[in-house]
Amino acid sequence: MTSLARYLRPLVIQRGPLVKSGLVIGTTLASSSSTSAYRRTGEIGRRNYNSTPVVAATVQDGPALTQTNRAEVTLRRFWKTVHIKQDESGQFQITLDQRALKTPGGAKLSIPTQRRLLALLIANEWENQDEVLKQHALPVTSLASRAIDGLGEGAIRSGVIDQMMKYLDTDTILYHSDTPPTLVKMQKQHWDPLFSWLLEEYNVTLNPAEGFSSPKQSEEVKSKLKNVLEEMDGWELAAFERAAYASKSFVIALALCKGKLSANEAADASHVEVRSQIEKWGEVEDTHDVDYQDIRRALGSVACTLIKA
Repeated sequence: MTSLARYLRPLVIQRGPLVKSGLVIGTTLASSSSTSAYRRTGEIGRRNYNSTPVVAATVQDGPALTQTNRAEVTLRRFWKTVHIKQDESGQFQITLDQRALKTPGGAKLSIPTQRRLLALLIANEWENQDEVLKQHALPVTSLASRAIDGLGEGAIRSGVIDQMMKYLDTDTILYHSDTPPTLVKMQKQHWDPLFSWLLEEYNVTLNPAEGFSSPKQSEEVKSKLKNVLEEMDGWELAAFERAAYASKSFVIALALCKGKLSANEAADASHVEVRSQIEKWGEVEDTHDVDYQDIRRALGSVACTLIKA
């Protein structure tokens, strides 16, 4: 009992807060700048509480609240039915529970009359979403949204064209190699026909890279190919942009958009160097195969978007 009393005694006789390292510990709260006024006061009534001013919350502007944005945030299927309807102008609209699907920018996802197949594919993408939303399973929807949100005209369109022209100086097919024989064979099979096509179709000859320096194209060549991009409508330009990013090639993207290559052929042409390495060293499972299928999906969505039917 005596030992217990000794143990509790410090707690009983403590009359005021302790000050250590400029901070008040115990029953009194204070800032480090005013600790001297609170050294062992022992009086509860003399407590001084500092208050901070209330800062009003501000709401930042964000993207419009649309079905696509809601799906991106929740990653859950919130709709029960998907339908396609045709408005007075003849354009097709996809509806989720009778509400028109909109782009992330807030515009109606209206599909031109001549692209009926595209409307069917978009509706199919949303219908086949399970409880958990898979964003990679909406490639055609995202491509259509990109075409509508800014690529028809204006500064965004001009910026995209300028950015795509930069791919001409780093195009995959401009970097030829003399070894190994497998790679040389694939380059001739997949790349050489593209150079011939450019010459026949646009009277353009591209300069390949030499050594470690990047290739340089003449201003005349750049002007001709830039005019080709400027003549594209928003749908074609959105398709070209995705194809260029996926294939890392201006020429492969252009050949796909103009019908020279199919989606599979474009994927093979953009995968030449990797396929050569696979034949020599073998395939890395869940890496090489996944990358190739990602390219095929991206280029397949491009080919589907360009179909007028």
